[in-house]
Amino acid sequence: MKNKFRELLKMKELWAIIGLVMILLFNLLFSPSFFKIAITDGHLYGSMIDVLNRGASLVIVSLGMTLVIATRGIDISVGSVSALGAMVAVYLLGTANVAVPVAIAAGLLAGMLCGMWNGLLVARLNLQPMIATLILMTVGRGLAQIISNGEILTISSPVYSFLGRGYLFGVPFATLVMVAVTFVIYLMTRKTSLGLGIEAVGINQESARYAGIDTRKILWFCYIVCGILAALSGMMESANVSSADGNNNGLNLELDAILAVVLGGTSMDGGKFHLGGTVIGALFIQTLTTTIFTFGVPAETIMVVKAIVVIFVVLLSSDRTKEWTSRISLKKAGASVEK
Repeated sequence: MKNKFRELLKMKELWAIIGLVMILLFNLLFSPSFFKIAITDGHLYGSMIDVLNRGASLVIVSLGMTLVIATRGIDISVGSVSALGAMVAVYLLGTANVAVPVAIAAGLLAGMLCGMWNGLLVARLNLQPMIATLILMTVGRGLAQIISNGEILTISSPVYSFLGRGYLFGVPFATLVMVAVTFVIYLMTRKTSLGLGIEAVGINQESARYAGIDTRKILWFCYIVCGILAALSGMMESANVSSADGNNNGLNLELDAILAVVLGGTSMDGGKFHLGGTVIGALFIQTLTTTIFTFGVPAETIMVVKAIVVIFVVLLSSDRTKEWTSRISLKKAGASVEK
């Protein structure tokens, strides 16, 4: 019994799950309508559906961030890459009148090129990941602004809008994309040797190299995937509002993505990563945001409320807190056995 309880406390995703459950319980007590789901015109509607729909883009970019952080890196350019990918797609749709699949492919290509650039700086030139991605964090939004001449581009394409606010079999299409991306990343990292290679690079890059792992290819791959997923996330957001804004699209996205990864149990020191924990962490952040809006909290105080709750969860998920909780629980269990 003690061993099972100790293993439960060691779960990296435990406190993210507890945090998500606490928010849901809060809504159950003070806003029961949060769980109300209605079917209108064959489509599912409700706050819970909104969490899955709006949180899909955050989950997707957070999965890419998970791979990068697992290699002991970081990508603070995902917000800018998100804006650039969306701008490329919307510009081609509105100006060049290309087909939607071509525009989406171009947006993904832009994200891939951004990932290749970051990978080049980190894997080949051995720049610190923070510094390497800081360059694109600044330049990416500049390129998006150049493409649009500093304007907000709008389009009226039902097919493109379907990516962000369409429904398939009554379920938001963005949610289905999120599930598909999660499944593909899971297969790549858990059903092949790629996942072990990523963890080996994160634990000790030099040892991984001596063990015969091509660390440069691993690093390059992770940054490329992160760039592609960031661009996809940006296009989903732009499709939801049928516009692209190089200045505001993906703003602070990198902070939420990093937070989702850390809340999900993946250490910033690299090594073992938790895809399921990342998904839970991202949904926790989106549920918190949706809850705040539901209760009509003023926009200027939303970040403060979010920060307070997140700090609380992060403290609970820290290793020292887990050790302290484990000691107290084991002492109580031992005392009850003696009695």
